[in-house]
Amino acid sequence: MNRLGAFSLSFLTVLITTRFGAGAAVAGCVSAAFGVATIPSRLAGGRLADRIGRRRTIVLGLTGCAVAQLGLAAADSLATAVCWAVLLGLVFEIYEPPSQAMIADLVAPGEQVRAHGLLNAALAAAGMGAGLLAAGVGRWDLRLLFVVDAFTCLLCALAVRLFLPADRRAAAVAADRASSVTPWRDRALLRMLAAGTLFAVIYLQIMITLPLALGHGGLSPADAGLLFTTSAVTIAAGQPLMRWRRLSALSAPVAFTVGHLLLALGLAGYGFAHGLLAYLTSTVVWSAGDLLLVGRAYAVVANLAPPGGKGRYLAVYGTSWGVAGVAAPLAGTQLLEHAGPKGLWSAMAFACLLLAALQPALLRATALPRTHHERRPAAAGSPDGPAH
Repeated sequence: MNRLGAFSLSFLTVLITTRFGAGAAVAGCVSAAFGVATIPSRLAGGRLADRIGRRRTIVLGLTGCAVAQLGLAAADSLATAVCWAVLLGLVFEIYEPPSQAMIADLVAPGEQVRAHGLLNAALAAAGMGAGLLAAGVGRWDLRLLFVVDAFTCLLCALAVRLFLPADRRAAAVAADRASSVTPWRDRALLRMLAAGTLFAVIYLQIMITLPLALGHGGLSPADAGLLFTTSAVTIAAGQPLMRWRRLSALSAPVAFTVGHLLLALGLAGYGFAHGLLAYLTSTVVWSAGDLLLVGRAYAVVANLAPPGGKGRYLAVYGTSWGVAGVAAPLAGTQLLEHAGPKGLWSAMAFACLLLAALQPALLRATALPRTHHERRPAAAGSPDGPAH
């Protein structure tokens, strides 16, 4: 529901330039200000999730997004639009940590990767519909895009309030425990954050720089929409394969290594692709790697968190996307300008190879005994029992 309307931000810079007559540089600064604001937004979401509960935080964040979107649609000056854009950034990521923490709360550890994968498939499927909806509504008035997005936020908030598990009194106990949680001092989490930031920078090159790179390569930037749709179809269609015993039994280090190698192969393919068919083939390859990677990092981070701290741990890890949202456009455009598409995608492929080599070592380090985890009686059939 929420993803179906999540297309308006792609048109934020267009709204700033066309409605208020601002230049591209000003529009870029507004977009960057929004990106910076999402970092404290995610941290606030994690803290609220552990203190007032998952469902309340999700509803609060979605409602705040709806208000800010309507404010942007109604803005009658550039200054007002900038204020609403920054406010939108400050509430935009609040719902992310509680939604991820809810999955960690309700799904068995062995099924968390599949659960996050299914969520990603749902987002991909809704993203295809979002593109069609944006193409239709945007032809009338760009402001309507923000109105529709606000409506889907409110609709999603209502569905969350009606159908997701209620916040229980146990949340108060978790809040007391969470007061002593210090995620920024957890070295294992910080190592995961560093790797996650590099991954987010790589991934956002596909979302942000790919249309520009296609133009440099003689194709239409609009062909990026076809590639994004191909990726969404691959991810959605590949979900049943994740139940295949050989894939589901892969250890986290092996899955990370194979996933990053496939991502490297697909991005290297972009660098040497000639023609749309080669780009489509490369898209399927890196999307297969994404299928192995999605959810695994979040499952690792959730298992690192002490009791009552999952929301804050997931929030800290999620700041990788906020940092990458600022760094990725700068790095990608510079590489594209000075090294061309081959240089850009070769650099991204090399970064993927670096992650493929380092991720197993990071996971081995995070698997060391952790003093803040409570010891519990071993489960039947298990020598050590559950992690939490």
